[in-house]
Amino acid sequence: MEKVYDPQTIEAKWAQVWAATPPTARPDAHPFSMVIPPPNVTGALHVGHALNNTLQDLLARWRRMRGDDVLWIPGTDHAGIATQNVVERQLAQAGESRHNLTRDAFIQRVWDWKAQSGGTIIEQLKRLGASCNWEQERFTMDAGLSRAVRAVFVQLYGEGLLYRAERLINWCTRCQTALSDIEVEHEETEGKLYHIQYPLDDAAGAFLTVATTRPETMLGDAAVAVHPDDPRLNHWIGHRVRLPLTHRAIPVVGDAILVDREFGTGAVKVTPGHDFNDEQAGKRHNLPIFSLFTPDGLLDAAGLTAAQVLPECVAALSGQTILSARTQVVKGLEEAGALARMEAHRHAVGRCYRCKTVVEPRCSLQWFVRVNDPNHSLAAPAIEAVRSRRVRLIPESWEANFFGWMEHIQDWCVSRQIWWGHPIPAWYCRGNDVGQCGMKCKEPIVAMSTPTHCPHCGSADLQPDTDVLDTWFSSALWPFSTLGWSGGWPGGWSGGRPGDAGAPDASLLARFYPTSVLVTSFDILFFWVARMMMMGLHCMKEVPFRTVYIHALVRDAEGEKMSKSRGNVVDPLTVMHQYGTDALRFTLAAMASPGRDIRLSPERIEGYRNFANKIWNAARFIQMNAPEGEDRTVEEANSPWRSPAERWIVGRLRQAAGEVNQKLADFRFDEAATVLYQFVWHEFCDWYLELAKVDGQDAARKAATYRTTTALFREVLKLLHPFMPFITEELGQTFCVGGGRRLGDLPYPTAEDFPDDGAGVVFEQWVIAPVVAIRNLRGEMNLPPSEVLHAFLRPKDAVAGDVEGGVVPPPPDFASLKPYLIRLARLGSVTLDAPPPPPNMTASTARLEIVIPISETHRRNERVRLERQRAKLEQERGPLALKLSDPYFVRAPQAVQEKHRLRVAALSAEIARIEGEIARFTGCPQNPE
Repeated sequence: MEKVYDPQTIEAKWAQVWAATPPTARPDAHPFSMVIPPPNVTGALHVGHALNNTLQDLLARWRRMRGDDVLWIPGTDHAGIATQNVVERQLAQAGESRHNLTRDAFIQRVWDWKAQSGGTIIEQLKRLGASCNWEQERFTMDAGLSRAVRAVFVQLYGEGLLYRAERLINWCTRCQTALSDIEVEHEETEGKLYHIQYPLDDAAGAFLTVATTRPETMLGDAAVAVHPDDPRLNHWIGHRVRLPLTHRAIPVVGDAILVDREFGTGAVKVTPGHDFNDEQAGKRHNLPIFSLFTPDGLLDAAGLTAAQVLPECVAALSGQTILSARTQVVKGLEEAGALARMEAHRHAVGRCYRCKTVVEPRCSLQWFVRVNDPNHSLAAPAIEAVRSRRVRLIPESWEANFFGWMEHIQDWCVSRQIWWGHPIPAWYCRGNDVGQCGMKCKEPIVAMSTPTHCPHCGSADLQPDTDVLDTWFSSALWPFSTLGWSGGWPGGWSGGRPGDAGAPDASLLARFYPTSVLVTSFDILFFWVARMMMMGLHCMKEVPFRTVYIHALVRDAEGEKMSKSRGNVVDPLTVMHQYGTDALRFTLAAMASPGRDIRLSPERIEGYRNFANKIWNAARFIQMNAPEGEDRTVEEANSPWRSPAERWIVGRLRQAAGEVNQKLADFRFDEAATVLYQFVWHEFCDWYLELAKVDGQDAARKAATYRTTTALFREVLKLLHPFMPFITEELGQTFCVGGGRRLGDLPYPTAEDFPDDGAGVVFEQWVIAPVVAIRNLRGEMNLPPSEVLHAFLRPKDAVAGDVEGGVVPPPPDFASLKPYLIRLARLGSVTLDAPPPPPNMTASTARLEIVIPISETHRRNERVRLERQRAKLEQERGPLALKLSDPYFVRAPQAVQEKHRLRVAALSAEIARIEGEIARFTGCPQNPE
């Protein structure tokens, strides 16, 4: 073994080995499956990926070692908008544009980019140690997955759950495409609130005042709404107001849904073409829709003219950006005397989740999935699956968010006006354009493959739909499309079954669907998780996964969200290079507390780098103490736990193994990591390896001690392997396995693997606790380790066999424990005999009184120490006792008073004990000098 652990060399070696050879399949074992949340093909590994995939890999390795047949499917998402933006930027750098290319030529450029650079994040995941079934890697635009997408689209359309309609949608003027509601990020922004006066058409001098953050959209107003129960304004319902800067008069309507009578002026403008709530109000009152903006976000002359805007305003506003149009409209309102006032106002502004451009509500012809249809709801089965615990959300606190969102979910806009993505499998008959067809030819032709003619009129002049599907549509099918489903089973659109001609190979699907666990971040709970549940339940008639573990965000050390603008982004690749991948993985696991964001700091990662070094040094120590000719990889059927120290550490190993398995079963990665850290560092390395030195001093026991220590270290490595796979696999080749086997192929330790004869309790009480007490006493008395001490042990109120009562008689084999006490506490002797008369030092454990004779100098030091300790306790007791005597304190709650009384009593008892100790030193000078 090298003297110093070199993570870079070792990790590179094992990452390459694991990527080249898939995990061993176990067809007769219990199946356990996961699908990776597919990262964007444009992406690079960030700290969120590192957390998510570390937790998945931990589960996969643990489950394999527990004997399960694990399938962990990796893959990437084609990421329509993001990927198209990447390639468009490359074209722009070369002075080109996608509009200078044909659509097919541009798509080929994207495929070329994907072939060259699209696998970056997959290679980085392998570097992280992700033990996926890499031979099963999928891409959302693979042929099989593309067929699955078409199949689901055709199925939903045939069932009436997918339709095309002109509705208000979120529009990104930069990406030039529709967005779903959850692709819009809302952020608080400083703006203005404009109060505009709308004159009553039939009441001279009277007007209604409305307040808006967007005065430019008032040109498309279709009504002013007031609450029907508001006595201030409801008498104007049925009247009309003049819309400033236009030739139109618009009605005053009563709407209890839209108007909050307690907020603002009590009157609100209704603009159905530019606000989602107003769109619904427009439908309730049969109002017209005016669209004022072009897809580029510029004011549209045709839209302004249709809205009867004053000609001079049309001329001034046409082609203006939204912000410049706002300035022009405000100026016009001021000149017309219609602007009552402006005031600062903070409000939420929607932005595109990709490019951060302000999103515009815009009326557009799009495809929608009918999600909450009363006759066939896709959302209701998903809600029921969580309520009935067919799908568990961990932590359960996310259930309320899930129900709240799903119960109010809107139809899902699935069409996107970009070129890269799954083409919508719909065609339109052009015969209708020249009057050859009836109304049916206006309906799209939806099919798995390109039709040759119109089924209604026979025309071969068909135009394909130019839109592509939302990226999340294909991702919603990920749990079953990655397992080989590509339409027809078992949902039933074509009636196919496994084994039918042309049916997909369903062997993986039948064995591993539903998947066992999904590990994901809360920020895509509705983007992705909810949609997978709806599609899985609808198409497969079964939930897509049994458990969803939802982890939090990784923030910087101060709790701030990481961002490039703040300069606080932690690059996992840099961290892995600096501290080692195992250190990063263990840090993330140890901090993955459910429901709490992770505050990642370099100091924490450095601490777990030191933990890796500690493990490496322990391995070197064991290796260096190997007797001549010992085979380190020999596994004994029954490890010979012989000495008291060995029996103690085996009991601790039993407890640690039981706790780690239970914590992992409960998805408490943080608690499992803590148990391992405490056991490996403090109990195995700090204690047991020192105890083993005592056992090894006996020449007759040296070989047996080595074999026992090696066997124990094997179990330590196996316990650590899912958390720290690189260092444990490397050491496993030395201490655990031979013949080309891997550590991950060995069974994971369980509590049942190790005996527990109760000897560990005695060992804790008669060796561990006294050694700690004597070491502390040395420190308090400033006694150097080289000074030989003699200790006398006295059991406290010994009552034979009364372990639970806190008293234990001397163990019958105390002679076998003495060597450990002498070496670890650096004693000249230790005895159960009565101690000599004072002066003595004393220490106490839960079970024992420890008496150590001291010299005159040490006696003076001990008295000073005790007096300082008494003074400190008296300093704490004084204010508390004074408070108890304060007549005002009796007004405090009884629980508070009782707490104070108990504390004062405890302090008084401890002070009395210390004074008894001081009395033993009567006559000694208080100043050691």
